[in-house]
Amino acid sequence: MWQDTPTRLLIGGDWIDTAEHLQVINPASLTPLATIGDASVTDGLQAVAAAHEAFPAWAATPTRQRAEILRRAFDIMTVEIEDCARIIVLENGKAWSDALGEATYAAEFFRWFAEEAVRVEGGFRPAPAGDKMIITTHQPMGVAYMITPWNFPAAMATRKLAPALAAGCTAVLKPAAETPLTALWVADVLQRAGLPDGVVNVVTTSASGPVSAAILADPRVATLSFTGSTYVGKILLEQTAKRILPSSMELGGNAPFLVLEGADVEQAVAGAMIAKMRNGGAACTAANRFYVHESLVASFTDSFTAALRGLKIGPGIDRGNHLGAMVSLAERDKIVALVDQATQEGAVVHEVSNAPDEGAFVAPHVVTDVRHGSVLTRNEVFGPVVPIVSVSSQAEAINMANDTEYGLISYVYAADKGAGISVARQLQSGMVAVNRGLASDPAAPFGGMKESGLGREGGFAGIHEFLQTQYLAVEL
Repeated sequence: MWQDTPTRLLIGGDWIDTAEHLQVINPASLTPLATIGDASVTDGLQAVAAAHEAFPAWAATPTRQRAEILRRAFDIMTVEIEDCARIIVLENGKAWSDALGEATYAAEFFRWFAEEAVRVEGGFRPAPAGDKMIITTHQPMGVAYMITPWNFPAAMATRKLAPALAAGCTAVLKPAAETPLTALWVADVLQRAGLPDGVVNVVTTSASGPVSAAILADPRVATLSFTGSTYVGKILLEQTAKRILPSSMELGGNAPFLVLEGADVEQAVAGAMIAKMRNGGAACTAANRFYVHESLVASFTDSFTAALRGLKIGPGIDRGNHLGAMVSLAERDKIVALVDQATQEGAVVHEVSNAPDEGAFVAPHVVTDVRHGSVLTRNEVFGPVVPIVSVSSQAEAINMANDTEYGLISYVYAADKGAGISVARQLQSGMVAVNRGLASDPAAPFGGMKESGLGREGGFAGIHEFLQTQYLAVEL
């Protein structure tokens, strides 16, 4: 049962109490949900020490054994999937369907990397000069420090832990203070799957800056994997640069959603409901700005508004609700402030329905008469707000889509897949969904261009973020 979720730090296989504590708040009711450990710098460094001590034995563990532990973790998560979803709903606020979808997606990373653990390829070939053999192999990096955000507390944890463990690395995981229970639950699943003590350690803290700075300065830490804002990512990169520390960064987005001339409007609206409203819009992959051809803008706006009006808003624990709460009042207020700024710029805001008065809820908003370059097209809204920009040509849509420092994901709806792929190849984006509203898949490389990040998670590439290549020159 979810009530049995650990609430203390996990260090060296033991659940450790702390001198200070944090409260986890249910954002739908604004009531306390749990009290958890609040790690100090000393606690963080103890977690590093535990991971460092566990690394040699784990790195030497045959890949088949590592794979079987990950597969058992997948099996446990699958059996207990509703417990995971319930924890996500209670601490994050999202709707039940979103939470269940996230939990299922999160479990798949354990299965995918259980399979990838035994398939890391090396190389063996004669040198062109004929004097030696060139052998390439891959070694686990060592202790990986992982920082995860609040919006996908299960998926972001497993998307980092699974490839690191498959590669033979050990880990110190620091989840967001808003949603720590899910990460602690995932760690408990790994323990029950047979993971040796110290291979995964979890520190929850209100002092993210000092704790992270101390951990990243520790020479026993070999790599950083971070998911969060570009602003914080840049601060972390400055810290890692001092040690030339390899870093994987999944940062902010500003995803364009293009509806081109001749596209099927109803199909585009169906995709937009997924791309925009999954997780209540609180996703780095959420469609953030809609560029719709002028011949379709009226019908697209009307159909999208009607679809949004059919959403039921309320606590995610009620499975009949389609849109839950934002993670906190602060997040709710940030969204409202952006909508207010859009009004001041002359955009027309349509509040599609009413949100509950209690809790961190935001009703969907459709915003029309939006200018490209205005506040809603420059900022990642992270909520259920739909700014629609009318465009006169395909070229204009592409130029506007690329006019941002971000490049995580884009969406294209075109008259046919061939036309959509042609446009997709012109977009400065690490991922593009063509005539569909969802791209994420554990078997695909997830990551962005420009200021949306470094490296890739998932797919064949994901495990290589935790491996370093070694070349052996062998005399013939």
